Amino acid sequence: MALYEILIIGSPRVGQTDALTKQLTDVAAAFSLAFPEELAIRTAADLSNRNPKAATVALYFGGDPTVDVNVVDQLEAAKIPIVPVVEKGASVTEAVPTEIALTNACLVDADDATLEALASVALEVLGLLHRQRRIFISYRRSDSREAALQLHDELSSRGFDVFLDTHDFRPAAAFQEMLWHRLSDCDVTIMLDTKDYFGSKWTAQELGRSQALGIQILRVIWPDHSGSRHLSLSDTVTLSNADLDGSNRLRPDLLVTIAKRAEALRSRSIATRHLDLVGRLKTEVMRIGGQFEGIGAYRSVSLTLPGGRALEAYPMVGVPTAEMLNDIQEKAGKAGHGRFPCLVYNHIGIRPAWIEHLRWLDTQISSVRTLKVSDAGWELVEWDQ
Repeated sequence: MALYEILIIGSPRVGQTDALTKQLTDVAAAFSLAFPEELAIRTAADLSNRNPKAATVALYFGGDPTVDVNVVDQLEAAKIPIVPVVEKGASVTEAVPTEIALTNACLVDADDATLEALASVALEVLGLLHRQRRIFISYRRSDSREAALQLHDELSSRGFDVFLDTHDFRPAAAFQEMLWHRLSDCDVTIMLDTKDYFGSKWTAQELGRSQALGIQILRVIWPDHSGSRHLSLSDTVTLSNADLDGSNRLRPDLLVTIAKRAEALRSRSIATRHLDLVGRLKTEVMRIGGQFEGIGAYRSVSLTLPGGRALEAYPMVGVPTAEMLNDIQEKAGKAGHGRFPCLVYNHIGIRPAWIEHLRWLDTQISSVRTLKVSDAGWELVEWDQ
Protein backbone atom coordinates (compact mmCIF):
# COMPACT_ATOMS: atom_id res chain seq x y z
CA MET A 1 0.00 0.00 0.00
CA ALA A 2 1.07 3.61 -0.58
CA LEU A 3 3.10 5.46 2.04
CA TYR A 4 1.91 8.95 1.05
CA GLU A 5 -1.49 9.68 -0.50
CA ILE A 6 -3.17 12.69 -2.09
CA LEU A 7 -6.94 12.44 -2.48
CA ILE A 8 -8.51 14.52 -5.25
CA ILE A 9 -12.19 15.18 -4.65
CA GLY A 10 -14.76 17.80 -5.61
CA SER A 11 -14.79 19.25 -9.13
CA PRO A 12 -11.28 19.39 -10.64
CA ARG A 13 -11.08 20.91 -14.11
CA VAL A 14 -9.74 18.99 -17.09
CA GLY A 15 -5.97 18.73 -16.87
CA GLN A 16 -5.61 19.54 -13.16
CA THR A 17 -5.20 15.93 -12.03
CA ASP A 18 -2.62 15.40 -14.78
CA ALA A 19 -0.72 18.54 -13.70
CA LEU A 20 -0.55 17.31 -10.10
CA THR A 21 0.54 13.88 -11.27
CA LYS A 22 3.46 15.45 -13.17
CA GLN A 23 4.56 17.43 -10.09
CA LEU A 24 4.37 14.38 -7.81
CA THR A 25 6.17 12.09 -10.24
CA ASP A 26 9.14 14.48 -10.14
CA VAL A 27 9.09 14.56 -6.33
CA ALA A 28 8.89 10.77 -6.09
CA ALA A 29 11.98 10.46 -8.26
CA ALA A 30 13.89 12.95 -6.09
CA PHE A 31 13.16 10.95 -2.92
CA SER A 32 13.54 7.47 -4.48
CA LEU A 33 9.83 6.77 -4.02
CA ALA A 34 7.93 4.61 -6.48
CA PHE A 35 4.99 6.35 -8.12
CA PRO A 36 2.16 5.42 -7.69
CA GLU A 37 3.06 2.44 -5.45
CA GLU A 38 4.55 4.54 -2.61
CA LEU A 39 3.33 8.07 -3.47
CA ALA A 40 -0.21 7.84 -4.84
CA ILE A 41 -3.01 10.02 -6.13
CA ARG A 42 -6.53 8.77 -5.44
CA THR A 43 -10.01 9.98 -6.30
CA ALA A 44 -13.37 9.47 -4.65
CA ALA A 45 -13.88 6.43 -6.89
CA ASP A 46 -11.01 4.47 -5.31
CA LEU A 47 -11.15 5.93 -1.81
CA SER A 48 -11.70 2.46 -0.36
CA ASN A 49 -8.17 1.52 -1.47
CA ARG A 50 -6.44 4.17 0.61
CA ASN A 51 -4.00 3.20 3.35
CA PRO A 52 -5.42 4.46 6.68
CA LYS A 53 -1.93 4.55 8.19
CA ALA A 54 -0.39 6.66 5.41
CA ALA A 55 0.29 10.37 5.61
CA THR A 56 -2.68 11.74 3.67
CA VAL A 57 -4.09 15.04 2.41
CA ALA A 58 -7.32 15.64 0.51
CA LEU A 59 -7.66 18.41 -2.08
CA TYR A 60 -11.27 19.52 -2.57
CA PHE A 61 -11.54 21.35 -5.90
CA GLY A 62 -14.30 23.91 -5.56
CA GLY A 63 -17.18 24.29 -7.98
CA ASP A 64 -20.34 22.42 -7.11
CA PRO A 65 -20.41 22.32 -3.28
CA THR A 66 -22.74 19.30 -3.28
CA VAL A 67 -20.15 17.01 -4.91
CA ASP A 68 -18.49 14.41 -2.63
CA VAL A 69 -20.09 15.76 0.54
CA ASN A 70 -20.27 12.23 1.94
CA VAL A 71 -16.53 11.83 1.28
CA VAL A 72 -15.83 15.09 3.12
CA ASP A 73 -17.78 13.81 6.14
CA GLN A 74 -15.85 10.53 6.06
CA LEU A 75 -12.47 12.25 5.87
CA GLU A 76 -13.31 14.77 8.58
CA ALA A 77 -14.26 11.93 10.91
CA ALA A 78 -10.81 10.43 10.27
CA LYS A 79 -9.17 13.86 10.89
CA ILE A 80 -7.68 13.93 7.38
CA PRO A 81 -6.66 17.48 6.35
CA ILE A 82 -8.97 18.71 3.57
CA VAL A 83 -7.67 21.67 1.57
CA PRO A 84 -10.34 23.67 -0.29
CA VAL A 85 -8.89 24.58 -3.72
CA VAL A 86 -10.65 27.60 -5.21
CA GLU A 87 -9.84 29.94 -8.08
CA LYS A 88 -8.78 33.44 -7.04
CA GLY A 89 -11.70 35.82 -7.03
CA ALA A 90 -14.30 33.11 -6.37
CA SER A 91 -16.16 32.76 -3.08
CA VAL A 92 -14.79 29.90 -0.99
CA THR A 93 -18.02 29.56 0.99
CA GLU A 94 -20.05 29.19 -2.22
CA ALA A 95 -17.64 26.78 -3.94
CA VAL A 96 -17.12 24.10 -1.28
CA PRO A 97 -19.30 22.20 1.23
CA THR A 98 -20.21 24.09 4.38
CA GLU A 99 -18.27 21.52 6.45
CA ILE A 100 -14.95 22.88 5.13
CA ALA A 101 -15.95 26.42 4.15
CA LEU A 102 -14.22 27.92 7.19
CA THR A 103 -10.95 25.99 6.83
CA ASN A 104 -7.78 27.40 5.33
CA ALA A 105 -8.09 27.34 1.51
CA CYS A 106 -5.53 27.32 -1.31
CA LEU A 107 -6.30 29.93 -3.96
CA VAL A 108 -5.08 29.17 -7.50
CA ASP A 109 -4.96 31.25 -10.66
CA ALA A 110 -7.52 30.27 -13.29
CA ASP A 111 -4.76 29.97 -15.91
CA ASP A 112 -2.33 27.99 -13.70
CA ALA A 113 -1.46 24.97 -15.82
CA THR A 114 1.27 23.53 -13.57
CA LEU A 115 -0.36 23.74 -10.11
CA GLU A 116 3.14 23.92 -8.66
CA ALA A 117 2.03 25.99 -5.67
CA LEU A 118 -0.82 23.59 -4.90
CA ALA A 119 1.54 20.61 -5.16
CA SER A 120 3.84 22.37 -2.67
CA VAL A 121 0.92 22.78 -0.23
CA ALA A 122 0.08 19.08 -0.51
CA LEU A 123 3.70 18.00 -0.12
CA GLU A 124 4.14 20.17 2.97
CA VAL A 125 1.14 18.49 4.62
CA LEU A 126 2.62 15.09 3.73
CA GLY A 127 6.03 16.08 5.09
CA LEU A 128 7.69 15.66 1.70
CA LEU A 129 9.72 18.84 1.59
CA HIS A 130 13.49 18.44 1.97
CA ARG A 131 13.62 20.37 5.25
CA GLN A 132 10.98 18.09 6.83
CA ARG A 133 12.62 14.68 6.31
CA ARG A 134 14.50 13.96 9.55
CA ILE A 135 15.84 10.66 10.93
CA PHE A 136 17.75 9.90 14.16
CA ILE A 137 20.25 7.00 14.33
CA SER A 138 20.59 5.52 17.83
CA TYR A 139 23.61 3.24 18.30
CA ARG A 140 26.63 2.27 20.43
CA ARG A 141 29.82 3.61 18.86
CA SER A 142 31.81 0.66 20.17
CA ASP A 143 29.49 -1.82 18.40
CA SER A 144 28.05 -0.33 15.22
CA ARG A 145 29.81 2.88 14.24
CA GLU A 146 30.62 1.74 10.69
CA ALA A 147 27.04 0.66 10.00
CA ALA A 148 25.74 3.96 11.40
CA LEU A 149 28.02 5.90 9.03
CA GLN A 150 26.83 3.79 6.09
CA LEU A 151 23.20 4.48 6.94
CA HIS A 152 23.92 8.19 7.34
CA ASP A 153 25.26 8.34 3.80
CA GLU A 154 22.52 6.16 2.26
CA LEU A 155 19.67 8.09 3.88
CA SER A 156 21.26 11.46 3.09
CA SER A 157 21.39 10.47 -0.57
CA ARG A 158 17.60 9.89 -0.42
CA GLY A 159 16.84 13.42 0.73
CA PHE A 160 16.78 12.83 4.50
CA ASP A 161 18.28 15.13 7.12
CA VAL A 162 20.02 12.45 9.20
CA PHE A 163 21.12 13.06 12.78
CA LEU A 164 24.28 11.20 13.80
CA ASP A 165 26.07 12.37 16.93
CA THR A 166 29.54 12.09 15.37
CA HIS A 167 28.47 14.45 12.54
CA ASP A 168 26.09 16.94 14.07
CA PHE A 169 27.58 18.36 17.28
CA ARG A 170 30.08 21.17 17.62
CA PRO A 171 32.81 20.88 20.26
CA ALA A 172 31.74 21.99 23.75
CA ALA A 173 28.02 21.75 22.92
CA ALA A 174 25.69 20.80 25.78
CA PHE A 175 25.73 17.25 24.45
CA GLN A 176 22.77 15.53 26.10
CA GLU A 177 20.50 18.56 26.01
CA MET A 178 21.19 19.02 22.31
CA LEU A 179 20.69 15.30 21.72
CA TRP A 180 17.14 15.38 23.13
CA HIS A 181 16.46 18.60 21.24
CA ARG A 182 17.44 17.00 17.92
CA LEU A 183 15.58 13.79 18.70
CA SER A 184 12.32 15.67 19.30
CA ASP A 185 12.71 17.12 15.79
CA CYS A 186 12.93 13.73 14.05
CA ASP A 187 10.27 11.49 12.49
CA VAL A 188 11.94 8.07 12.80
CA THR A 189 14.56 6.56 15.10
CA ILE A 190 16.71 3.77 13.63
CA MET A 191 17.89 1.66 16.57
CA LEU A 192 21.00 -0.42 15.86
CA ASP A 193 20.32 -3.11 18.45
CA THR A 194 23.67 -4.70 19.21
CA LYS A 195 24.35 -6.93 22.21
CA ASP A 196 25.55 -3.98 24.29
CA TYR A 197 22.96 -1.44 23.09
CA PHE A 198 21.44 -1.14 26.57
CA GLY A 199 24.87 -1.01 28.18
CA SER A 200 24.61 2.76 27.95
CA LYS A 201 21.93 4.77 29.76
CA TRP A 202 21.98 7.27 26.89
CA THR A 203 20.91 4.82 24.20
CA ALA A 204 18.25 3.45 26.53
CA GLN A 205 16.95 6.98 27.07
CA GLU A 206 17.03 7.69 23.32
CA LEU A 207 14.73 4.73 22.81
CA GLY A 208 12.46 5.67 25.72
CA ARG A 209 12.13 9.27 24.60
CA SER A 210 11.36 8.19 21.05
CA GLN A 211 8.52 6.05 22.36
CA ALA A 212 7.24 8.85 24.61
CA LEU A 213 7.17 11.31 21.70
CA GLY A 214 5.35 8.88 19.41
CA ILE A 215 8.33 8.67 17.05
CA GLN A 216 8.30 5.50 14.95
CA ILE A 217 11.22 3.15 15.66
CA LEU A 218 12.98 0.81 13.24
CA ARG A 219 14.94 -1.81 15.17
CA VAL A 220 17.89 -3.40 13.34
CA ILE A 221 18.90 -6.49 15.36
CA TRP A 222 22.49 -7.69 15.14
CA PRO A 223 23.29 -11.37 14.43
CA ASP A 224 23.19 -13.92 17.28
CA HIS A 225 21.26 -11.44 19.40
CA SER A 226 17.55 -11.76 20.14
CA GLY A 227 17.31 -8.35 21.77
CA SER A 228 18.12 -7.19 25.27
CA ARG A 229 14.46 -7.10 26.32
CA HIS A 230 10.98 -7.42 24.92
CA LEU A 231 10.17 -4.26 23.02
CA SER A 232 7.01 -3.33 21.17
CA LEU A 233 8.48 -1.25 18.37
CA SER A 234 7.23 -0.14 14.99
CA ASP A 235 9.24 -2.45 12.74
CA THR A 236 12.21 -4.83 12.88
CA VAL A 237 15.02 -5.91 10.55
CA THR A 238 16.92 -8.99 11.78
CA LEU A 239 20.47 -9.44 10.49
CA SER A 240 22.39 -12.65 9.91
CA ASN A 241 26.17 -13.08 10.05
CA ALA A 242 26.25 -12.94 6.25
CA ASP A 243 24.76 -9.42 6.34
CA LEU A 244 27.90 -7.93 7.92
CA ASP A 245 31.55 -7.97 6.92
CA GLY A 246 34.53 -8.13 9.29
CA SER A 247 34.29 -4.39 9.99
CA ASN A 248 30.60 -4.57 10.94
CA ARG A 249 29.63 -2.92 7.66
CA LEU A 250 26.24 -3.70 6.16
CA ARG A 251 25.72 -5.20 2.71
CA PRO A 252 24.68 -2.49 0.17
CA ASP A 253 21.33 -4.14 -0.58
CA LEU A 254 20.48 -4.09 3.14
CA LEU A 255 21.06 -0.35 3.24
CA VAL A 256 18.36 0.02 0.60
CA THR A 257 16.00 -2.26 2.56
CA ILE A 258 16.49 -0.32 5.79
CA ALA A 259 16.02 3.01 3.98
CA LYS A 260 12.72 1.85 2.46
CA ARG A 261 11.47 0.51 5.79
CA ALA A 262 12.38 3.82 7.43
CA GLU A 263 10.46 5.73 4.74
CA ALA A 264 7.36 3.63 5.42
CA LEU A 265 7.60 4.31 9.16
CA ARG A 266 8.16 8.00 8.55
CA SER A 267 4.86 8.26 6.69
CA ARG A 268 3.08 6.64 9.65
CA SER A 269 4.94 8.86 12.13
CA ILE A 270 3.82 12.07 10.42
CA ALA A 271 0.20 10.93 10.38
CA THR A 272 0.07 9.76 14.00
CA ARG A 273 2.03 12.63 15.59
CA HIS A 274 -0.04 15.28 13.83
CA LEU A 275 -3.20 13.38 14.74
CA ASP A 276 -2.12 13.33 18.38
CA LEU A 277 -1.45 17.09 18.39
CA VAL A 278 -4.76 17.89 16.73
CA GLY A 279 -6.65 15.53 19.03
CA ARG A 280 -5.14 17.08 22.15
CA LEU A 281 -5.83 20.59 20.87
CA LYS A 282 -9.43 19.71 20.01
CA THR A 283 -9.98 18.25 23.50
CA GLU A 284 -8.74 21.45 25.16
CA VAL A 285 -10.76 23.73 22.89
CA MET A 286 -13.97 21.75 23.44
CA ARG A 287 -13.31 21.64 27.20
CA ILE A 288 -13.37 25.43 27.44
CA GLY A 289 -16.51 25.67 25.28
CA GLY A 290 -14.87 26.59 21.98
CA GLN A 291 -15.58 25.27 18.47
CA PHE A 292 -13.37 23.03 16.34
CA GLU A 293 -14.21 23.78 12.71
CA GLY A 294 -11.94 21.53 10.66
CA ILE A 295 -8.46 20.96 9.25
CA GLY A 296 -7.41 22.73 6.06
CA ALA A 297 -4.32 23.77 4.12
CA TYR A 298 -0.95 23.14 5.84
CA ARG A 299 -2.86 21.02 8.42
CA SER A 300 -4.07 24.26 10.01
CA VAL A 301 -7.03 23.97 12.37
CA SER A 302 -9.83 26.55 12.35
CA LEU A 303 -11.04 27.33 15.87
CA THR A 304 -13.44 29.75 17.52
CA LEU A 305 -13.04 30.47 21.22
CA PRO A 306 -16.08 30.85 23.53
CA GLY A 307 -15.83 34.65 23.44
CA GLY A 308 -15.90 34.65 19.64
CA ARG A 309 -12.21 35.09 18.87
CA ALA A 310 -11.32 33.17 15.68
CA LEU A 311 -7.96 31.39 15.48
CA GLU A 312 -6.04 29.47 12.83
CA ALA A 313 -3.82 26.97 14.68
CA TYR A 314 -0.89 25.37 12.84
CA PRO A 315 0.17 22.14 14.61
CA MET A 316 3.91 21.62 14.12
CA VAL A 317 5.71 18.38 14.91
CA GLY A 318 9.25 18.99 16.12
CA VAL A 319 11.07 22.15 17.15
CA PRO A 320 9.38 25.49 16.33
CA THR A 321 11.57 28.23 14.88
CA ALA A 322 11.28 31.94 14.13
CA GLU A 323 11.30 31.00 10.45
CA MET A 324 8.21 28.83 10.99
CA LEU A 325 6.43 31.71 12.73
CA ASN A 326 7.23 34.00 9.84
CA ASP A 327 6.00 31.36 7.40
CA ILE A 328 2.73 30.93 9.31
CA GLN A 329 2.17 34.67 9.45
CA GLU A 330 2.64 34.91 5.67
CA LYS A 331 0.34 31.95 4.99
CA ALA A 332 -2.38 33.38 7.20
CA GLY A 333 -2.06 36.75 5.48
CA LYS A 334 -2.36 35.23 2.00
CA ALA A 335 -5.35 33.11 3.07
CA GLY A 336 -7.23 36.28 4.06
CA HIS A 337 -9.48 34.47 6.54
CA GLY A 338 -8.95 37.10 9.24
CA ARG A 339 -8.19 34.53 11.93
CA PHE A 340 -5.34 35.03 14.39
CA PRO A 341 -2.56 32.51 13.59
CA CYS A 342 -0.69 30.46 16.19
CA LEU A 343 1.83 27.62 16.11
CA VAL A 344 0.91 24.64 18.31
CA TYR A 345 3.68 22.29 19.45
CA ASN A 346 4.70 19.61 21.95
CA HIS A 347 7.51 21.01 24.11
CA ILE A 348 8.79 17.64 25.45
CA GLY A 349 12.52 17.27 24.74
CA ILE A 350 13.05 20.81 23.46
CA ARG A 351 15.92 22.68 25.12
CA PRO A 352 14.83 25.01 27.95
CA ALA A 353 16.85 27.80 26.35
CA TRP A 354 14.92 27.31 23.12
CA ILE A 355 11.55 27.43 24.90
CA GLU A 356 12.68 30.65 26.56
CA HIS A 357 13.58 31.95 23.08
CA LEU A 358 10.03 31.15 21.93
CA ARG A 359 8.61 33.01 24.93
CA TRP A 360 10.73 36.02 24.01
CA LEU A 361 9.47 35.88 20.42
CA ASP A 362 5.89 35.92 21.75
CA THR A 363 6.62 39.17 23.60
CA GLN A 364 8.16 40.76 20.51
CA ILE A 365 5.70 39.66 17.81
CA SER A 366 2.01 40.53 18.06
CA SER A 367 0.80 39.07 14.74
CA VAL A 368 1.49 35.38 15.52
CA ARG A 369 2.15 33.32 18.66
CA THR A 370 3.32 29.92 19.85
CA LEU A 371 1.19 27.63 22.01
CA LYS A 372 2.26 24.53 23.95
CA VAL A 373 -0.45 21.94 23.42
CA SER A 374 -0.18 20.91 27.09
CA ASP A 375 -1.09 24.49 28.12
CA ALA A 376 -3.69 25.13 25.41
CA GLY A 377 -6.77 25.11 27.66
CA TRP A 378 -5.83 27.80 30.15
CA GLU A 379 -3.80 29.86 27.67
CA LEU A 380 -6.67 30.05 25.17
CA VAL A 381 -9.01 31.25 27.90
CA GLU A 382 -6.53 34.07 28.53
CA TRP A 383 -6.29 34.84 24.79
CA ASP A 384 -10.10 35.09 24.61
CA GLN A 385 -10.30 37.97 27.07
